[in-house]
Amino acid sequence: PAWGFVKFSTVSHRGCFGGCNFCAISQHQGKYVTSRSLDSIKKEVEEKIIPQSDFKGNILDIGGPTSNMYGVTCSKEEGCTRASCIFPTLCSSLKVSQRPSLELLRGIRMMSGVKKLFIGSGIRYDLALMDDEYLEELAQFHVGGQLSVAPEHICEEVLLMMGKPKVNKFLEFKEKFEKASTKHGKKQFLIPYFIASHPGSTLRHALELALFLKKNKIKVEQVQNFTPTPLTVSTCMYYTGLDPFTGKAVHVPKGEERSFQKAL
Repeated sequence: PAWGFVKFSTVSHRGCFGGCNFCAISQHQGKYVTSRSLDSIKKEVEEKIIPQSDFKGNILDIGGPTSNMYGVTCSKEEGCTRASCIFPTLCSSLKVSQRPSLELLRGIRMMSGVKKLFIGSGIRYDLALMDDEYLEELAQFHVGGQLSVAPEHICEEVLLMMGKPKVNKFLEFKEKFEKASTKHGKKQFLIPYFIASHPGSTLRHALELALFLKKNKIKVEQVQNFTPTPLTVSTCMYYTGLDPFTGKAVHVPKGEERSFQKAL
């Protein structure tokens, strides 16, 4: 069934410098982003995607683990020990720009035979906020009704355990995205991902998240219960009950509390 989606999509890059504590992408793709050239992607679209007999002109996704990390580079790759290049602060060695992503989207959507180009793989909203032009064109041209973003939680204590930015960044992006969508006459929605039962999350945090969703009129279709995966910081917390960086005890939801948090 997945072939129906991916046959009209392509990969622009691999790797992710986000370094979220629960995510294993940096372990099997690396934290340094390796991007394809625009010519290479154009050639694939022209020779492999457009000629398909059932292609109607809509490319469903061009992206990677995080779509808008395309073309971002680091000036210091040797000997770096940071797990995340953007948390808790943006590394000065990271050459962050949304220009490469913008040029990629413009280059593909202008191709003959392409009617619409959507982003299906999700974006990092704190990076999108760095460039109003990127955010504007994203809302105008590249959202097929829904855009995936991953705030993961709203409570600062839990976000700290996850290695994710504060919730005010998500709310800022939500406001700008909705404003841009309205400006261009588009009825579009954000699809936020949230994780229940992450180490450091209590029932009180789950309740706060539930009330936040109600207040902001966000209806979630799917909620992920934290699942330990090999080689991640969050999995270390799950099994040891300790924050490996500070040695302090961390609350780890187990048993029926996991069901309660997900239900909330």
